[in-house]
Amino acid sequence: MGLSTHVLDTMHGCPAAGMAVALYTTDGEQATLVKQFTLNADGRNPDGPLYDNASLKAGTYRLVFDVQGYFAQRGVPLPEPQFLNRVSIDFGVAHTDQHYHVPLLVSPWSYSTYRGS
Repeated sequence: MGLSTHVLDTMHGCPAAGMAVALYTTDGEQATLVKQFTLNADGRNPDGPLYDNASLKAGTYRLVFDVQGYFAQRGVPLPEPQFLNRVSIDFGVAHTDQHYHVPLLVSPWSYSTYRGS
């Protein structure tokens, strides 16, 4: 239960190890940083869930993924400016008794997400 994320690099076919991610709570246009972390070798937060079930509150959140920094770190030759810089996903949590998983599938030119389990 709680909130988690996972990032897969679809260009290289592997987890996005080393990508920087930031989690925010949001209230309209206002965003408050909750935590920043770097994805581990499995493309996940090294500390486990972003929120456990007891800590997750109903409300709106934002995950920001540093896609440009990640692919630059991997040495991918890309035009300047790069097509994707940071991918920001705004989402809502309505049921704190359920698990919210926010995966990101990303390449330098595209991304997709969904509510996982």
